[in-house]
Amino acid sequence: MKKFVQIAFLLIGGALGLVFLPPLYELLHLSSNPWLDNPYVSVALGALLLFTLSFAFSDYFVRLISWMEEVLFKVPVGDLFFGTLGLIIGLIVAYFLGFAIDSIDLPIITKVLPIILSFVLGYLGFRVGFKKRDELIQLFTLRGNNTKKKLAEGVELQEVRGSYKLLDTSVIIDGRIADISETGFIEGTLVVPQFVLTELQHIADSSDTLKRTRGRRGLDILKKLQDERMTKVQITEEDFEDVQEVDLKLVRLAKKMGHDTQIVTNDFNLNKVCELHNVKVLNINDLANAVKPVVIPGENMQVMVIKDGKEHNQGVAYLDDGTMIVVEGGRSYIGQAITVTVTSVLQTSAGRMIFAKPKDD
Repeated sequence: MKKFVQIAFLLIGGALGLVFLPPLYELLHLSSNPWLDNPYVSVALGALLLFTLSFAFSDYFVRLISWMEEVLFKVPVGDLFFGTLGLIIGLIVAYFLGFAIDSIDLPIITKVLPIILSFVLGYLGFRVGFKKRDELIQLFTLRGNNTKKKLAEGVELQEVRGSYKLLDTSVIIDGRIADISETGFIEGTLVVPQFVLTELQHIADSSDTLKRTRGRRGLDILKKLQDERMTKVQITEEDFEDVQEVDLKLVRLAKKMGHDTQIVTNDFNLNKVCELHNVKVLNINDLANAVKPVVIPGENMQVMVIKDGKEHNQGVAYLDDGTMIVVEGGRSYIGQAITVTVTSVLQTSAGRMIFAKPKDD
C-alpha cells in the first residue's frame, strides 16, 4: 500500500506540475528560459516534488486508507450500495444546479457555490440513501397484485430480508427449539452467530461433567436443526470485539441485521435486556406457558406434596409439566396425595406458579 501511495503521489505531482508550474514561471518572469518553459520539465519537476514529499507523508496516508478499509468492511453491503446511490444522485443534482448558477454574473458565486453544493448535496444524498435503505427497498419491491399472482401460480416467494431468528446459547442447550422448529411454528432462517458456537464449545470442553454434557447436547441440537429443518440454519461470522458479553453481542447483531430480526431465548434476563433495547424477542418459556392447560382460581386438582416451601407451613407440589404449586398450609401433607383448591396463578416469562390450599380448609 505504501508503494501504491508513492506512485499516486508521483502521478498527481506530474499532473499538478503540468497545470500550475507554467503560470508560476510567468509570475516569476522565468518563462523565457527554454529549459523551464517545457511541459516535460514541468511534469518531471512536479512529480519529483510530490514523490519526495511522499516519503514524509506516505505513512499517514497508509494509516488513513487502512482505517477507511476497516470502516467500509464493517458496513453492510446494502447500506453501502444505497449510500453510494444517494451520493451519485446528490452530485448529479448539484451538477445541474451549476448550469443555473453559471447564468449569474458574479465570478465568486459561479466558482465557489457549485463546489459547496457538490459537497452538501453529495453528503445529504449519501445520508438519505444510507438511512432510508429499508424504505427504498420497499419502494422498489413489487407487492400487492404481483404477490397474489405468484401465490396463485404456486411460485415460491423469496424470503423477505430481516426474517431471521437469532439463537442464543441457552435456547440451544435447552433443546426444545428443535422440536418447535420441526413442527413448523418458527418461520424464516435460524441464525447462529460464531460467538455463540464458541461459547458452546467452551462449555462442551469444560472440566465440569454437567457443563460438558450440556455443551455437547447443544452441539447435537444444532446438528439436528441442520439435518431436519426445512429452511436453512445459517452460521454468521459477524462479531463485536469491543463487547465481551454474548447477550449484548446478540442484541447488537439483531439491531444490525434489521428491525424484523428476532432473538430466540429462554433466558429471562436476556428477555428484559432485549425489551430495553427495543429488540424483538421470542421466549421459549412464554410459548411453553401459553400451551399449558389453563388453571382457574377455585378449580380443584389432585397433587402430591413433596417438600416444604420457603414460607412458614407451606408445601410444594409439581404438575406433570413441571409447574410448581405452592400449597398454603401444606407442610403437614408432605408425602401425601391431596386435593387442593387453586387460589391464584402467577405467570411471567420466568415460568408459572400456582397458589393453592387444601380443599378441606
